[in-house]
Amino acid sequence: MIRALVELQHRPGRTLQRRPLANCFPLGHWAKRCLAMIGGQAASEDAVPPPSKRIRQTDEPCIVAMQRMLKGKEGILSLAQGIVHWAPPPAVAEAVIAAAGEPDTYAYGADDGLQALRSELRAKLREENGLEGVEVMITAGANQAYANLVCALLDAQDSSVLFSPFYFNHRMALQMTGGSQSIVLGPTSEDYLPDAEWLEKRLAEPGPTGGRIRMVTVVNPGNPTGVILPQNLLERLSSACAKHSVWLVVDNTYEYFTYEEDGHPKHSCLSGDHIVNVFSFSKAYGMMGWRIGYLAYPPRLGPELMKVQDTIAICPAIASQKAALAALRVGRGWVRERVRGLVQNRQLLVETVEAELGPGSVKGGSGAIYLLARLPDGCADDVRVVEWLSERHKVCAIPGSACGAPGMIRLCYANLLPEKCVEAAARLKAGLAELKNQGAAALG
Repeated sequence: MIRALVELQHRPGRTLQRRPLANCFPLGHWAKRCLAMIGGQAASEDAVPPPSKRIRQTDEPCIVAMQRMLKGKEGILSLAQGIVHWAPPPAVAEAVIAAAGEPDTYAYGADDGLQALRSELRAKLREENGLEGVEVMITAGANQAYANLVCALLDAQDSSVLFSPFYFNHRMALQMTGGSQSIVLGPTSEDYLPDAEWLEKRLAEPGPTGGRIRMVTVVNPGNPTGVILPQNLLERLSSACAKHSVWLVVDNTYEYFTYEEDGHPKHSCLSGDHIVNVFSFSKAYGMMGWRIGYLAYPPRLGPELMKVQDTIAICPAIASQKAALAALRVGRGWVRERVRGLVQNRQLLVETVEAELGPGSVKGGSGAIYLLARLPDGCADDVRVVEWLSERHKVCAIPGSACGAPGMIRLCYANLLPEKCVEAAARLKAGLAELKNQGAAALG
């Protein structure tokens, strides 16, 4: 069921190409019309105007497709959407209750966010991330932060690099703003580290016809891979971008989700006049629904970002910002304590997958809240596997093809409390065993 209207051929190092899917999500009348338009069929005289070509060529969000697939189904345990099982610190609720009685909560605020929150975030960025001389803009989550950047930094003819596997909403942001034909997928190592040598060579070459690479995006730690980027690799990527006047965007949503006790590197940040860092409160503080993220950017970019912010949001929600300020004052120690509690879930899923599919079947997982599992031979249709797992074994995941990793599934180990994760792992184990033993025949 989980099918986009348009499927992308994933070719690392090359501009994405498109081909229509033969089998699509069950479509309503309007969606069928859109699909017909994409295929070039003439609309009837009484047809209503179509949506923009840009948005029709944008992938369907896989989380929305997953939610639609699960609608009406009971008893399913989710290892799919990237959320955490904890609620915000109690101080957040107290701040929101107080905010309800404060008149400024109901008024417009500064476009770039409350001064108190921005000031304390600058201190956090300086002390925790080593970022000096940056400005801060508060946004409705990290996704809006990234969309702001795409609007502010790229022209229609520009190309942008994503390293595969990638975060699906980053690709969607590029697609819907007109860059769908000029997304360049960069290769990664066997351990899913961006190939810096490839980037250095690629930036030195002429860009695609009609444009050139103007922005490179990495996620650290990675989504969907969970891979932490070593500082020396970040520095090499940064140097390549600086040499060719290319923006480097680093999404640090999972900055606190590292597991140094396992020998993995720590999270690190870089600053520079060509670097923009994206951050989020969502996962760390259990504030997904409050929609608060922020940008740390070179001051010269401020006037241009303000144009985008004023057009899209005017300002972030005041109540959400007050909640974020309360969370920030609780501090990262509160977050790290909860992250340590994820080690058990993470190890359980790694052992579950490797017990059925063998060593090397799990990729990533050194940071963030994700790992990738390679499906058994003969089960390359990850979309069908995800649908089958939810129907037959009552456990769901995200198809790797949504992230540029076909033949794999993305598993999130932060969704469930440990006792529920044990149950989800047992269901996953049963499903993987069936796939291993029967292959594609198990899918019916």
